[in-house]
Amino acid sequence: MLKINNATKSFAGILAVNSCNFEIEQGTISALIGPNGAGKTTLFNCISRIYPIDSGEIFYWDHRLDLMPTYKIARLGIGRSFQITRTLDHLSVTENLVLHTAGGIGNHLLLPAITRENKLKADEIMEFLGIASLGEMDMGSLSFGQKKLLDLGTVLMADPDLILLDEPAAGVNLRLLEDIIDKLVTLKNQGKTILLIEHNMDLVMEISDEVIVMSAGEIIAQGKPTEIQKNAEVLEAYLGSEA
Repeated sequence: MLKINNATKSFAGILAVNSCNFEIEQGTISALIGPNGAGKTTLFNCISRIYPIDSGEIFYWDHRLDLMPTYKIARLGIGRSFQITRTLDHLSVTENLVLHTAGGIGNHLLLPAITRENKLKADEIMEFLGIASLGEMDMGSLSFGQKKLLDLGTVLMADPDLILLDEPAAGVNLRLLEDIIDKLVTLKNQGKTILLIEHNMDLVMEISDEVIVMSAGEIIAQGKPTEIQKNAEVLEAYLGSEA
């Protein structure tokens, strides 16, 4: 479904992503892990073409993502979240969700800001996330954990087939973490494909079909969670040699 072929990206001569190769299969949850500065978010930005790669190829099915503008990538059915929540706190939760429909914010100025179709979609997403009662609340009144949950909701508004999540569990409490895990597994069971960056190893090992490990811009290991847990190079580079 998603194929990274020798993708390389440098900044001022420093290799942030160095000849990375891996594939993501349809209908799976894959985790991209590694220490801070390993290049994980940079690779996400290359996939969504926020950053153009210096060399290599990135395929989504038979589409060359590295040759496409960002808006066309989104329309192919790829959605992503960001490490830092991006919300308009003076708008309601529903309004924030509607901004992330497949049509984006390019609606005609003379048309209603929130169409009936978009409102129904937002209601459906909030019901799925278990936060239906928050629709009319200002986004700024939500807790950090609730905003992280809404990050997932904004991605789902465009109904993507491939979902890229950058640290969806960062900073959330245990109850919300369990909610996020449940929602991700449900999405997989619905046929969605998920690639996530995450530092919470309990989450990674519980829900991942495949784990990809980056260190210093390179892929150093890829395999099932049980294989990664026993990989000596991973233990040294990421989990610590005494893990």
